[in-house]
Amino acid sequence: MSDAAPDRRPPAVNEDLVLTGPDFAVVLDGATAPAGVESGCRHDVPWLVMQLAQQLAPPLLTRSSASLPDLLADAIIAVRATHADTCDVSNPDSPSSTVSMVRLHPDHVEHLVLADSPVVVRSPDGQITVHSDDRIELLPERTLEAVRRLRNQPGGFWAASTEPRAAYEAVVGSTDRADVDVIAILSDGASRFTERYGHSWDELIDVLTTAGPRQLIDLVREHDAAATKPGWKRYDDASVVLLQGP
Repeated sequence: MSDAAPDRRPPAVNEDLVLTGPDFAVVLDGATAPAGVESGCRHDVPWLVMQLAQQLAPPLLTRSSASLPDLLADAIIAVRATHADTCDVSNPDSPSSTVSMVRLHPDHVEHLVLADSPVVVRSPDGQITVHSDDRIELLPERTLEAVRRLRNQPGGFWAASTEPRAAYEAVVGSTDRADVDVIAILSDGASRFTERYGHSWDELIDVLTTAGPRQLIDLVREHDAAATKPGWKRYDDASVVLLQGP
């Protein structure tokens, strides 16, 4: 059973996208462009996110035997081709997105995490495992210039944009199906419940399984509103997919 809750308030424009099917779930979190940065692209971040979803959906729905990195690389290549003639796809500030994917098989569960949208797994005995990609948090500096210089570069961090190699830099793995009870896929606007506001991953999963994704996002918004040090972005798009049951 799956339950998904993309959040469309606030901010007014949601740059997240949730894609689910019979045996897969994907969360995309578009990277908000800093003010005054020229992307070299006539398209906005929601356009990129939608294009990636449209390229990922067909092979996932047809149960392609291709690996998740291969599917993502193919999607990035296809999206790049759609606007290479009209946009500067070599620009390091070209629109980009995180990608988190889960694909269910009879005996195992695959995951792929690219950039800061984690996949959280709880086992039947209550053990929590967090699959995350924290490379952007580990950058030696987080200035605009440093992020531009190190995006999709060795020693930096990776996101889905115009470089298909990023797909093969994602955090990937699999878990025995018998060791999976609950899966949560979250954009960082939702995972800040733990990562910024100090609640445990156990608490996050408990909220999801007892009250649902909407309640988690409502709690995050309460924290957002009350934060005394909100950082550069008080509110962020928040999306959650909850997978549980047989």
